[in-house]
Amino acid sequence: MEIKKVSIIGLGALGILYAHHLSKKMPKADIRIIADRERIHRYENEHVFCNGERCDFNYLTPEESCEPADLLIFTVKFDGLKDAIQSVMHHVDEETIILSALNGISSEALIGETYGDEHILYCVAQGMDAVKVGNQLTYDHMGILCFGEPEPGVISDKVKRVAAFFDKVELPYEIETNMVKRQWGKFMLNVGVNQTVAVYQSNYGEIQRDGEARKIMIGAMREVIALSENAGIHLTEADLDYWLSVLATLSPDGKPSMAQDIEAKRHSEVELFAGTVLNLAHQYGLSTPINQQLYDRIRTIESQYD
Repeated sequence: MEIKKVSIIGLGALGILYAHHLSKKMPKADIRIIADRERIHRYENEHVFCNGERCDFNYLTPEESCEPADLLIFTVKFDGLKDAIQSVMHHVDEETIILSALNGISSEALIGETYGDEHILYCVAQGMDAVKVGNQLTYDHMGILCFGEPEPGVISDKVKRVAAFFDKVELPYEIETNMVKRQWGKFMLNVGVNQTVAVYQSNYGEIQRDGEARKIMIGAMREVIALSENAGIHLTEADLDYWLSVLATLSPDGKPSMAQDIEAKRHSEVELFAGTVLNLAHQYGLSTPINQQLYDRIRTIESQYD
């Protein structure tokens, strides 16, 4: 079945990026942004901009009845996932395919508890350098969506349907046949990049060049490699080099969402990154001192908010 109707929940950096792109390729009524009434009122009054262009989005509240989505994309922050899962009820039927572009390695399982794992393709968003300040999103590189089934080596009909749709709307993507390892690799990157840039309150350029920050970033990533062995994922130095090559493509002036949160005095996703690392390290009896240091420093910064 061809994908014609798309719903997105979460109008942060990724939500704006994908919604703006799709709004240029699809009828306005067929791309729906799910948000509560208060948010919709703010979006309509203050507007949303992408690379200087005002976005013209079709908004629906969670309570509004609608035709179910062929493709549903989650782009909320992790701390908003529980509410988001309840907010998309009207958009899911037996044919809906669900992608989660959230960071971390746990959102698919949480969504599957409500809607069933059979709806879900595992997904990783990588290579984008979007920065959102207020209602303005800017980016140089759109990056790609990597997606696939959780079972290694499988390219299902769901995967083929999404690929055909992304071809049609010219959204960059890659089909991955080892999505669990790809997710752990992206998790490794986030653990190093997002937290280090946040602690140094800098940008990608800070960790693209040699220096103290880059050493800390790589050290934090190597702690994830050690954890992956115990989890049966088996990341290697080759995976580290691959993700460092992805990092090298990003605009030096860009910064990850975690650094943007710290800059705006918002609480970050540190529990999703270092918090997860520390929990797994305790489970496996390993030491992760660099992630402990990053966790402590980010919590200290957040404790100083007014």
